[in-house]
Amino acid sequence: MPRIILPDVGLSTLAKIIAGIYKPTSGRIILDGTDITEKSVTERANLGVSYAFQQPVHFKGMRVRDLLTLASGKDNDLESACEYLSEVGLCARDYIDRELNSSLSGGELKRIEIATVLARQTKLSLFDEPEAGIDLWSFQNLIHVFEKMYERIKGNIIIISHQERILNIADSILVIKNGTVDRSGAKDDILPELLGSSDAAPPACSRLISKTREAKL
Repeated sequence: MPRIILPDVGLSTLAKIIAGIYKPTSGRIILDGTDITEKSVTERANLGVSYAFQQPVHFKGMRVRDLLTLASGKDNDLESACEYLSEVGLCARDYIDRELNSSLSGGELKRIEIATVLARQTKLSLFDEPEAGIDLWSFQNLIHVFEKMYERIKGNIIIISHQERILNIADSILVIKNGTVDRSGAKDDILPELLGSSDAAPPACSRLISKTREAKL
């Protein structure tokens, strides 16, 4: 399981390096045995890498339908859009023709962004604190979304989170502390240590949760 370990960086930076938004100063990024370190964001997306920002990007003038069409690679009618949007608790009829602008709340934008990742069905999906801006009801449903997504796309999901409840859906957990890997392994081995240690709460000990089948990244 090749991993990128960079000192003095946060997990959001690490996720953006994997996605190709930032360039690493050293090391390599391997996806399914292929070195993608020098590949652009677009090239990585074409190879099957998706990235959901911690703070979703606004696209002035673009409708939800347009974004889902770009993500899925096909024109989405109301029925198709409903399939993706209902997974994240949104009614397609109410949202499909809305613009991705400030009229949408942070939680709505977050759920729409997650719906676009669902529509892409890529081999590697990166989520940077997906619970940010999500209310309690949506958060509980978000966990179900990840579980169903895992079964549907048969791909790898990496979730960056500080939430204990998200830890419970992981297959494996990688703990990064002070910019280096502190612990890693199966959830059943790492989670009891985390919950029983003083490192479980402080933000200095962030968690990178990898829900993966073959741990190829």
